[in-house]
Amino acid sequence: MKMKVIYTDNNATTQVDPAVLSEMLPYLEQYYGNPSSMHTFGGQVARKITEARAKTAALLGAKPEEILFTSCGTESDSTAIRAAIASNPDKRHIVTTRVEHPAVKNLCEQLAKGGYRITFVPVDRNGALDLDLLYKSLTNDTAIVSIMWANNETGVVFPIEEIAAEVRSRRIVFHTDAVQAVGKLPINLGKLDIDMLSLSGHKIHAPKGIGALYIRKGTKFAPFLIGGHQESGRRGGTENVASIIALGKACELAGANLHEENTRVKELRDRLENALLKKVHKAFVNGGTEKRLPNTTSIAFEYVEGEAILLMMNEFGICASSGSACTSGSLEPSHVLRAMGVPFTAAHGSIRFSLSIYNTQAEIDFIVEKLPPIIARLRELSPFWKSAVA
Repeated sequence: MKMKVIYTDNNATTQVDPAVLSEMLPYLEQYYGNPSSMHTFGGQVARKITEARAKTAALLGAKPEEILFTSCGTESDSTAIRAAIASNPDKRHIVTTRVEHPAVKNLCEQLAKGGYRITFVPVDRNGALDLDLLYKSLTNDTAIVSIMWANNETGVVFPIEEIAAEVRSRRIVFHTDAVQAVGKLPINLGKLDIDMLSLSGHKIHAPKGIGALYIRKGTKFAPFLIGGHQESGRRGGTENVASIIALGKACELAGANLHEENTRVKELRDRLENALLKKVHKAFVNGGTEKRLPNTTSIAFEYVEGEAILLMMNEFGICASSGSACTSGSLEPSHVLRAMGVPFTAAHGSIRFSLSIYNTQAEIDFIVEKLPPIIARLRELSPFWKSAVA
């Protein structure tokens, strides 16, 4: 009998919503025209892209013309940062944080090798930013400030509204990687001082390989991909039609499901977290528990290896993560947890559970039943645990 999969790794990727799949399939099978073509067969495709752009903008409280379709969140991040420095060639300073996704962190480290000065703002033990240091680091040489809205590993939410307002008052470009926040937190860009915002379709039940970048009207912009006239000349290349249409539908559904994300999904997260902390000795939540995503918890189980936990949970069909999917190939502890000062004995044993509207209470209770014995078994094999309790 096929094992049931209990999927709690939604910050890595999400199930494609059936309604999203239904929306995109005709544009793979029947309506395959190029939206740039002059004939009616292609024109009907172009109109559908226009509709998807409006749906994406509506979720963000933006104008349709402010939405640029990309291939993913990483491309959106790179486009935003590179556009800002290309538009301000005399400015050689970038401000970001120590806990950014590799899409921003690694790009900034590469730019540093090319002569840019990078300020990586630290966080405290709860994952909160040092805002005083952030604001003091801003200078006339700062080309862009890029700060994630919500952390992909801990779910900690940064005060983006406040930060954006301060950055705007200094006349500096502000970008936020909102890949994890979109569809989980209410966003109204029409009322915020954000210049650019990145999102990714596969985090909100659209397929992989599609993303978007919001560019506030009037923001200086230099294209990352040079080619044809697509995307109003801001990104060359024939449009990924079916996936763009899928993203539009996913954004429409995300808006409709926002209340459920912040009620039922949040209640499931709390049920899982509270039960595991009660049943497992020497376990704690990474990051503050007040301002965070409603679907995410990162729990540290001291004196065990996260990879071993994941492998043993996998035997029961339970899918979770020991950190970001983009960094899980490394044996080093998460750079996010290191930046937070999580002890080495706990950073290695940290597991991220990230839920979605498809999770059920029965699944949560199954995890609570199976995981504590796994931790107990691994600790029996751990010399570090034996010395800690001796």
